[in-house]
This record gives sequence, structure tokens and C-alpha cells, in this order.
Amino acid sequence: MIIANWKMNKGLVQSQQFVEELKAYVEKHKVVNADIVICPPFTSLEAVSRKIAGTAIKLGAQNMFYQTAGPFTGEISGGMLKSCGCEFVILGHSERRQHFGETNLTVNKKVLKALDEGLKPIICIGENLQEHDDKLTEPVIEEQLAVALTHVSEVDIANVTVAYEPIWAIGTGKNATPHQAEGVHNFLRKKLKKMYSDEISKNARIVYGGSINPENAKELFASPSVNGGLVGGASLEVESFVKIINSTHLI
Repeated sequence: MIIANWKMNKGLVQSQQFVEELKAYVEKHKVVNADIVICPPFTSLEAVSRKIAGTAIKLGAQNMFYQTAGPFTGEISGGMLKSCGCEFVILGHSERRQHFGETNLTVNKKVLKALDEGLKPIICIGENLQEHDDKLTEPVIEEQLAVALTHVSEVDIANVTVAYEPIWAIGTGKNATPHQAEGVHNFLRKKLKKMYSDEISKNARIVYGGSINPENAKELFASPSVNGGLVGGASLEVESFVKIINSTHLI
């Protein structure tokens, strides 16, 4: 799975132009065995949905609220995302935690609501630089994972993607080495095995996010435990995003 998280970038026209170019590439090269998910701003969801209809490209949102409806000015519900054609939704991104006060508990509420609405959550977890330097990566991400998946059933976990995004590598130009990513992803699989089953652990989709670019994607994706990437800045240009898709060797 290769996920484009555009964050707060691209207006309506830019979003449609990008998708037209990407769509032409995907149709020409017959991309198979890889889910390509575009997560534009809320304002472009419907337009992008129309553009990708009938293609292999899937639509995701960058966030949602955990209530169905009501007096929650500025929030977007899961039902609204579904009505725009969304299949996926990113939840718990480090920027949501850092700038908007999201916690493990609020992430769990959103995960449960997303699943209830028929959306597939992409749950972001990861440690900051201080936690990384203090060698607290495992306890930090273990708690994030455990709380985020509270009350998520063995049936629903099949629709969940986990994105390991070391916060110290987001937008910094740094990234975890393939060895580091492999180690963390294997750790997460062990936790999923303990929480659910060996089969679920083996089949779980765990992607890496953190300054992925065309230069490092191939090496990162070579690890059997890394099932793709959550791509930020490098997903804003079709050329660089296509190079990352090519790095999966699934074309």
C-alpha cells in the first residue's frame, strides 16, 4: 500500500490535475498488487473521487471525528467521508497529536467510529526524538497500538492498516534505516500476535512513514515486514510519487 498524504496542500484545481496525471500513469502501466491511496484535503475529496472512479486508485481522508453528527463546528464525520467516496482514513497522525491535542484515547474513539461507518483506518503510531534517543521506542509504540486497538475485534482488525511513523523522521529529511524499520515492524507484529493471533499478525498490513522519497523507498520496501509507505512531501509531485510506486516492484 502506497498512501499519499497531501496534508494541507493542493486546492481543488491542483488536486484534480495531479490525479489526472497519476490516473494516466496507472492505466498505462497496469499497476497491480498494490493499493494506491490518495488522501487530499477535505475540500478536494469529492472531486478526486469522481476523477478516480473506475480506476485502481483509492480515496482516503486525513482525519475524521468520532461523532455521527451534532454541534461540532469544523469537524467531519465518517458518514460524510463515505458520502464523498472515501474507503480509507488516516487517524492519529503525529501532527494531529502535536498540534491538535489528540491522544491515544481519542484515536481509539475515531478508530472504532471509522470501522462502524465502514471505513478502513490507517492508524499512525511513532516516537518523538527524545523518546527515540532514550530508547523508549518499543514501550511508546506498544501503548499507542494497544490503546488505539482497544475493542477492535478480530474481524475488524483485517480492515486496519498500521503506519509506523517515527516523529523524528517526519519532514526532517531523516528516516529510519531499513534495519530500524524492519525491527520496529517485527516488534509490532509480535504485539499483534499477542493481542490477536499468529495469522492476524502475519497478514497485518504495516507501512512505514517518515521522509520516504524516491531515493530511499526501494531499500525500505525491500523488507518483508514493510508493506508499503505513508508518503508526505514526496507525494505532492506526480513524478516523485510514481518513482516511489515503482520502488515496490509490484508493477
